[in-house]
Amino acid sequence: MLRLHYAPRTISIAVAITLEEVGTPYEAVLVDFKAGAQTKPDYRALNPKGRVPTLETPDGVLTETAALLEYVAPSLVPADPFAAAKMRELMCYLNGTMHPYHAHGLRGERWADQQASFADMKQKVPETMGAAAAYLETCLPDLPFDAGAGQVASDPYLYVVLSWLKGDGVEIADFPNLAAFQSRMAARASVQAVHAKGMI
Repeated sequence: MLRLHYAPRTISIAVAITLEEVGTPYEAVLVDFKAGAQTKPDYRALNPKGRVPTLETPDGVLTETAALLEYVAPSLVPADPFAAAKMRELMCYLNGTMHPYHAHGLRGERWADQQASFADMKQKVPETMGAAAAYLETCLPDLPFDAGAGQVASDPYLYVVLSWLKGDGVEIADFPNLAAFQSRMAARASVQAVHAKGMI
């Protein structure tokens, strides 16, 4: 059985939603960030990066959300090459742009050493996350797949990232396409199952 190491409110929840979506059994293993479990030798032996998600598979350990999503749900990768590339383009944007914007408000020590720098980065988060949301608002309708229908691996990824907006000072209601996507995803059995398990 797959073992998913996760922490609440992190991007690792996208993997749990995907596993629920495709009906794959898995064991969920909480990584207690408040207790610093991600820094302990036992966890570092699994994932030297000290982050989540980490997925234990019969073939070995996998890390990095986009890789895990395609591994656990190859059926959620569009058959059409262009649509598949657009899905990956979206996930790359979430991973490489929006996730770091969010993390600047929580983990400034990854990029700087001075407290003043942390405060400056945190103050910038509503602006950067708002700009990213505005970009997604315009591109979501033009994607060559039905975003929010649970047909592509990027859906859970986007759902979790958008769940961070309010805490980052951005109102999703200001972006009707994103709000509609989020509402549609929240109604899916996979998302409700993860909520029921207390993982979010």
